[in-house]
Amino acid sequence: MNYYNFAANLLTGLSLFGGFVSIIFSLESHFTFASWAIICSVIFDGLDGQVARKNPAPSSFGEELDSLVDVISFGVAPSILGYVFIYQHFHFWATLALFVYLCCSVFRLAKYNITAKEELKNYFLGLPTTVSGGALAAFILIYRRYTQLPPSGIFVLLVLLLAVLMVSKVKYLNLDYVKEVLSRSRMALLAVLAAVGLSIAGFYWITGVFLPEIGIFAIFLIYLIFSPFMVKLLTFKPR
Repeated sequence: MNYYNFAANLLTGLSLFGGFVSIIFSLESHFTFASWAIICSVIFDGLDGQVARKNPAPSSFGEELDSLVDVISFGVAPSILGYVFIYQHFHFWATLALFVYLCCSVFRLAKYNITAKEELKNYFLGLPTTVSGGALAAFILIYRRYTQLPPSGIFVLLVLLLAVLMVSKVKYLNLDYVKEVLSRSRMALLAVLAAVGLSIAGFYWITGVFLPEIGIFAIFLIYLIFSPFMVKLLTFKPR
């Protein structure tokens, strides 16, 4: 029995469970629990990838299973969460934007499946669906905790931005290379920790509220903004 395959598939199943639970909570309008369920799926998906890469005999079944689960946990679940969260105020635009988001997440995963893995050794082409789903969930967590105002059009714009980035040709560091960069460069690690700390401190200074969700959202935001620049810097070859 290949214990690596078993462990990886178990973690993938837990990621699926997180997406399923998120959908149920969304339909019951428990947005905070639904958002945390997606973030738990992000964690399980990351652990799944780490275990799978240590497997001396990787399973093609596991790869296909992971992609199918990602469609549900980071495509369908965030779309349903976002729609129930915002539809009363932006019915048409919420429907359109979240359908575009769902389509882009499916296209992103399909493109990943047919791309030679040698090309993705250090980076992804397009924003990973894991990051986009986690970013939407973290945004809703902050909005729910910070304000009692109805959802704003900013959420619709965020959904469309993430959708475009998922199917773009922008390069994003993969988790293994992020770990390598942070372990190799103490300055890079300190910069990430400083950015997260300043985000939390700035939010607390403005609002007087401490939210751990700010740190989670800051991590997604730092990756979303700075990862493409890091790819260019690390792959730059002077003439």
